[in-house]
Amino acid sequence: MNSHDSAPRARFTRIDQSSAEDWRIVLQHDEQHLQALPERLLQMLTRMGEGAQPYAINRLQHCLQTATRAERAGADEEMIVAALLHDIGDELALFDHAQFAAAILKPYVTPRTHWIIQQHDVFQGHYYWQHLGLDPDARERFRGHRWFNACEAFCFDWDCPSFDPDYDTLPLQHFEPMLRRLFARSPYSLAEHVPE
Repeated sequence: MNSHDSAPRARFTRIDQSSAEDWRIVLQHDEQHLQALPERLLQMLTRMGEGAQPYAINRLQHCLQTATRAERAGADEEMIVAALLHDIGDELALFDHAQFAAAILKPYVTPRTHWIIQQHDVFQGHYYWQHLGLDPDARERFRGHRWFNACEAFCFDWDCPSFDPDYDTLPLQHFEPMLRRLFARSPYSLAEHVPE
């Protein structure tokens, strides 16, 4: 028997029959689970550096390069961490990786940062989608959006050039304290959050 077997459990078998005590147990568990989120994200990033990969550098190095460029350009810590995590969905949501990363970040970042990460794949597609038979101008549907230029700059200045094996890239350990600080923020309440 492991320690999880003796932990208190909610008693409902249908959510519409749950009690306040059930939700106290669930929320206590969830709070503990959230405290481990930075560690899980660091493990996911580390895995992105493993195995054979088709680029000049591996996916971890790409994320580190993007974050390094963001930091050197004077971005705030929130955007630096977002740059670090922007492709973290590559392992589990390859065909919708931007949505995956944005969903992880959303409770902890501003709507602007969330939108940039959520849309970055469409903006990045401007530089290569023609080679895949896709529309490289798909980002034009966002033209006029208040964060269009910021997302364009994120891709052109940081994401697009970050496949360079000769770039002086900062290590993951450099970004770890920033990541831990970001995810130590109080996440928004689902009940109070209004989607933009």
